[in-house]
Amino acid sequence: MEFSIPSEITQLLSELDAFIEREIKPLQAESDNERFFDHRREWARTDFENGGLPRPEWEALLAEMRRRADRAGFLRLALPTEYGGKDIGNLAMAIIREYLAAKGLGLHNDLQNESSIVGNFPQILMFRDFGTETQKEVYLKGSLEGKIKCAFGLTEPDHGSDATWLETRAVRDGNGWRINGQKMWNTGVHVASHDMVFARTSGKDGDARGITCFLVPMDAPGVKVEQYYWTFNMPTDHARVSFTNVWVPEESMFGPEEEGLRLARHFVHENRIRQAASGVGAAQYCINESIDYANMRKPFGKPLSHNQAIQFPLVELNTECEMLRWLIYRTAWEMDRMSGPQIQLFLSDKVSMCNYRANRLVCEAADQAIQVHGGIGYSRHKPFEHIYRHHRRYRITEGSEEIQMRNVAGHMFGFIGKNRRPG
Repeated sequence: MEFSIPSEITQLLSELDAFIEREIKPLQAESDNERFFDHRREWARTDFENGGLPRPEWEALLAEMRRRADRAGFLRLALPTEYGGKDIGNLAMAIIREYLAAKGLGLHNDLQNESSIVGNFPQILMFRDFGTETQKEVYLKGSLEGKIKCAFGLTEPDHGSDATWLETRAVRDGNGWRINGQKMWNTGVHVASHDMVFARTSGKDGDARGITCFLVPMDAPGVKVEQYYWTFNMPTDHARVSFTNVWVPEESMFGPEEEGLRLARHFVHENRIRQAASGVGAAQYCINESIDYANMRKPFGKPLSHNQAIQFPLVELNTECEMLRWLIYRTAWEMDRMSGPQIQLFLSDKVSMCNYRANRLVCEAADQAIQVHGGIGYSRHKPFEHIYRHHRRYRITEGSEEIQMRNVAGHMFGFIGKNRRPG
């Protein structure tokens, strides 16, 4: 068995380091941009007088970072070559995500809105695999150019994990569809040109079939942003949006009619493994910072690190980092050798294991870092509270950890996947 990281990936990490030093760190240091990352970060990023939305200058800085990363050839690394990428695969993306997160807070890889010098583009692949030729020309091309931005409307006020029970309805009306309903945690609609709205078009509550996705312009009559929800980690761009007698033409249907959940699940494994890798990287950062501080801090005349009450919790966390890291690498490596349906059948339990354990680990590591650092760890002059507040949401989103565990159990007990029992 071969356990070394491929040389082309280690070379890519070196290139990313050089790019960060050359272009991203100087940009972060310009014009007091550090306010977005130091103890002022939540205030600097959040327009508290405008619904808690991200401040325009914060989003402008992120956009400039992405422009520089794209110009340098890094932003689209994960995309297929036909879209300007290098199709580097899941293993490379997992290693990169972990590596960048382990550097701590910075413009190179921001936590609050998942903006990175190496981008994640699930919607591009959705348009590639499910869009009509016209939709590919308009939406895919427009998304890459930044002219079109699509939000994602699946969750509802009364329905989250139970996505087959959507109350949003779409009925045929002339040469189009009439949509009524509400979406919750509809992220990014403040800058979106369109919303991917999932609605039931046939069947009964609980049926997987009968749900269809529509590309709804945000300026269509009847679309209303009702409220932005202030969250544990601010600023917020998570909205409740209502759709009242919203009419869209037939060509707004995205993907096959009645099979919209295929779109919702399309990129889930790639997202989950990359998120897990980021969690391990952030956890390792918290551990490393705690070790350095424990060696430096000398209460009662000796370093904190001489106390086993400091050592042992960090030993536990570091051990789990090591175990998870290699499970993530192995799972990502296997994903690169399978098709989507094969991953669903043979690997989705491993992806779920990686995801829920990593999300839990980083929260525990951030909490322990606060404890080791004492009062300064509790302050916003250290990044641990920000890391905790960001990663805590992943124990709920992208499939809660209970959903992930249920998926693992389904494989173990033969209800789904490779171990499914006949009958």
